[in-house]
Amino acid sequence: MFPRLGHGLGLRTAHYPRVTAEPCPGVDWFEVISENFMVAGGNPRRVLRAVRERYPVVMHGVSLSIGTTDPLDDAYLGALRALCDEIEPAIVSDHLCWSSLGGHTVHDLWPVPYTEQALAHVVGRVEQVQDRLGRRILLENPSTYAVFRDGDLDEAAFLAEVARRADCGILLDVNNVHVSCHNHGWDRQAYLAALPVERVGQIHLAGHSVDGALLIDTHDHPVCDDVWRLYGDAIRRFGAVATCIERDDHIPPFDELVAELGDARRTAAAAREERHG
Repeated sequence: MFPRLGHGLGLRTAHYPRVTAEPCPGVDWFEVISENFMVAGGNPRRVLRAVRERYPVVMHGVSLSIGTTDPLDDAYLGALRALCDEIEPAIVSDHLCWSSLGGHTVHDLWPVPYTEQALAHVVGRVEQVQDRLGRRILLENPSTYAVFRDGDLDEAAFLAEVARRADCGILLDVNNVHVSCHNHGWDRQAYLAALPVERVGQIHLAGHSVDGALLIDTHDHPVCDDVWRLYGDAIRRFGAVATCIERDDHIPPFDELVAELGDARRTAAAAREERHG
């Protein structure tokens, strides 16, 4: 259902000169933050077109706010559709969260209540988004530090049911699984087992920070050993899913990220060998 793209990197401003100047061996594709390129013209759009000439591109949004009770933003969806039509991304994704209410938008990605009522609400909105874009989207599991007291499903089961009912895909953020399971005392293996194999279309890897008893999804460190091990488990379950490393702060030189992407490629290869061995 979803393209097997190999291993990619999040495209960040600091690396624009390198990525547009010469080929990037070791990088199969790039992921971009959709909102950074939704204004026509200017240098970001020029860079994106140049990258797209050489590589598959995946678009990852942060403003869809699929879980809010506010109406869907038609202007936002129109701009997103226009960017999709121009760039022809291999995958389009956003988060299972809400970040707006009463017309006000914040920069946090808050979790939804995992109830049957919220499930029906999210499914209906995903269907509307997919109709507007003319394509399936992927929803990413959140990193969370608190959950609603009332709920009919656990997080993984909720995400799986959204994917089934709305006929969308799942962007499995392995670091977010590790962070949320640590913070709430959930079972990481049970989380992976609850997700339908055929719905997982992309994987994210990232680093996190430690704040007392909590892990915080900051994307400012290399991938840690626990997340590498969980990534191997994910590949053994879901197969050769397109994998991206995200880095949003303390961004290292480009070659360091390419080297880390090589670690991901080797981890995935070893896991696939075990899966088929």
